[in-house]
Amino acid sequence: MTRRFRLDLAYDGTDFEGWQNQVRPGHQPDGRTVQAEVEKALGILVKAPVGVVGAGRTDAGVHARGQTAHFDADTKMNGVHFLRGLNSLLPPDVRVVDCQEVEPSFHARFSALARVYHYHIVVGPSLYPWEVRYCHRVHRMAPLPDLNAMASLLYGELDFTAFSHAQDPNRSRSRFIYHASFFPQGDRIVFQIAGNAFLWRMVRSLVGTILDLGHQGLGPREFAAILQSRDRKKAGPTAPGQGLYLHKVIYHEHEFAF
Repeated sequence: MTRRFRLDLAYDGTDFEGWQNQVRPGHQPDGRTVQAEVEKALGILVKAPVGVVGAGRTDAGVHARGQTAHFDADTKMNGVHFLRGLNSLLPPDVRVVDCQEVEPSFHARFSALARVYHYHIVVGPSLYPWEVRYCHRVHRMAPLPDLNAMASLLYGELDFTAFSHAQDPNRSRSRFIYHASFFPQGDRIVFQIAGNAFLWRMVRSLVGTILDLGHQGLGPREFAAILQSRDRKKAGPTAPGQGLYLHKVIYHEHEFAF
């Protein structure tokens, strides 16, 4: 009997081309993907091809602390067996945090209510060696109240054309944002944003633009003008991928806590 399982994963995205398989018809794979690594390991465990569906498509170099995926398998194995088996087969930059059998109606992508991303920033002249792959360094930054004055405009149903990539395949550029803010976390500044979904490179474009405006001494008025312009050329630079994490995927109302 075919059963559906939910996977909760974490990964270091540095050496990946992103979550999703990049194979084009008639071509060899363009590079390592997390999805391909998980599907390969699952195929070994169940001795049959297994497709994996992820909740979000993280880009090249982007990390995940709380990616969620699902797969179907005709197996007698349970979640604990998959947890242990997958972690014994997966490379060290991908870990399964949890695996549980779920109802057939559960869908990692379509059942999700929101995705939460974190972007990690360090302010200073240099980084510790172990931080280079996991955060974005800036020499200086505007005060948090100034940054949050811009972030506070990110609420509700908004058109994010100004922060989208020209090659983004989505027809609609509108997304619903539940929360966005900057806050200190140890020696880092973290930008947190929660929304129903995100466009390609949207979070990185928002971070890059807000930091750039703050650096220039500009604020909410200029940020609102960029958002309303729907013109990517008016926005700031795209922040690098290594600072971005898919923090968690929300499936239940009680998980909305910011």
